[in-house]
Amino acid sequence: MLSKRLIACLDVRDGKLAKSVKFVDTKDIGDPVEKAREYYLDGLDELVFYDITASSDKRSIMLDVVEAVAEQVFIPLSVGGGVRSVQDATDLRLAGAEKINVNSAAVQRPALIAECAESIGNQNVVLSMDIRAVERSEVCPSGYEIVINGGRTPVGRDALAWALEGERLGAGELVVNSIDADGTRDGYELTLTRMISEAVRIPVIASGGAGTPDHLVDALTTGKADAALVASMVHYGDYRVSELKRYLHEHGVKMRMHW
Repeated sequence: MLSKRLIACLDVRDGKLAKSVKFVDTKDIGDPVEKAREYYLDGLDELVFYDITASSDKRSIMLDVVEAVAEQVFIPLSVGGGVRSVQDATDLRLAGAEKINVNSAAVQRPALIAECAESIGNQNVVLSMDIRAVERSEVCPSGYEIVINGGRTPVGRDALAWALEGERLGAGELVVNSIDADGTRDGYELTLTRMISEAVRIPVIASGGAGTPDHLVDALTTGKADAALVASMVHYGDYRVSELKRYLHEHGVKMRMHW
């Protein structure tokens, strides 16, 4: 059995670490470079960096911040926000990102996934999906809808169908981010996470809602995710990365441990 991964998410706005609840009420809470180094030194498996206003502002990602983070961490770095072309993906790779995340632009032009996969390899292309629960309908039979532009724009696309299409187009990994759970610290959206994990053959990262170590255990067992993404619970100092990994290990979740 492959080891599960603990991933910390750095949402960055105007060069500062930011955090929101359900994608609104965003506050600046620190320096992303300092946090990245802190988590890396404490045994983090992987780091995700999102430029959260690049898509809505219709601008490119801030490469200088990516370069600064990449100089401090020597674990896989996955970067997203405003990736619209193979050139954007290439620029991020040159800045130090191992993986690139596509989201809004891929929903608007799905061929972007295949183009990036062909250029930099499937294993380096992550499809990040921001999802909200809706009434089941012909348009969204799963009861979950894709939302783009940092949670601002619902697009009437079924989340499960989009996950399967993303896999078919060449994404090597999926981030399943629940807008309803985001920042609440009430736990991951396990029904959504498990539904997508059971439907695809590529790794799934559970995102949105982590508040306690038990939530991570739930996502990686009940939710069948391959990795759990955390933000608030480490950014505010409630838990350390090493503490969370030790808890998971002690509760039967196979982790890469750094004793």
